[in-house]
Amino acid sequence: MKIDRLLGIVTVLLNNEKTTAKILAEKFEVSIRTIHRDIENLCKAGIPVVTYQGGGGGISIAEGYKLDKSILSTDELDNIIIGLKSIESISKNFSMNLLLEKLALKQEDIISISSNIIIDLTSFHKTSLSQKISLLRDAISRNQEVELDYFSLKGPSSREIEPYFITFKWSEWYVFGYCKLRQDFRLFKLNRISHLKTINKQFTRRDIPREKLDLDIYFESEEKTITMLIDRSVEYQIVDSYGEDSYEITEDNRIKFHLVYTNHHYAMDFIQSLGDKAYVISPQSIIDELKVNAKNILKMYK
Repeated sequence: MKIDRLLGIVTVLLNNEKTTAKILAEKFEVSIRTIHRDIENLCKAGIPVVTYQGGGGGISIAEGYKLDKSILSTDELDNIIIGLKSIESISKNFSMNLLLEKLALKQEDIISISSNIIIDLTSFHKTSLSQKISLLRDAISRNQEVELDYFSLKGPSSREIEPYFITFKWSEWYVFGYCKLRQDFRLFKLNRISHLKTINKQFTRRDIPREKLDLDIYFESEEKTITMLIDRSVEYQIVDSYGEDSYEITEDNRIKFHLVYTNHHYAMDFIQSLGDKAYVISPQSIIDELKVNAKNILKMYK
């Protein structure tokens, strides 16, 4: 788009003492004549672009028309770069380089400032996840409805939603929006979405009740507890999921762990992922369910 190219030209000029129309044309993949028209339009808009003729000539921006990055501390720049890199890991259309150019940062500055931490927000679903985030961001900015197929515990269903924002929570990506099928606000996990596409329907943003913005309410709210004994060979899994202060070691060198949960499905998945390394003590209803599951698995392989 022309406006993007004009902004790009300004950032290049801000970060270089002098450049040429040929270099700009190659960078933005347009003709030199188009660059000259862009420079003329920038001057009309009040941007002080100066051109120099001759062998040492070129294009530059008037001295003093620069963003003084000294107004930001090293720690502040570090946090900005970390944030930009993490978002870039999941968004194909996110232009980190353009923003870094506006901050007058060169590649060697980026490496020296933030090389001690790398955040990658992608997952096994990296390609499809980036595509979904890109499509949803565009739909949100345009107040445009989207259509999707969603896989939940109750089975697959087709939905039309009004998307409001994307969030990274509980180590997963979600889109929050108004579901036309349920006539209410809902949270949809991006990995469970398929056949996502925008539809030719604009929506007017609704007032979101404050309580609906508490994302925890979209899961079961009543806390329950499962007590179990776990073999220490899988201690790392407990530490990884719940922390090293979440359990105690018994006299016979086993882990005594109280699993506090709100979502029954996830709790059962976690217990069964431990296989024969976990022994449930209580409640009896969970023990009975595990027995039924084990019998069904055994029956399937007979």
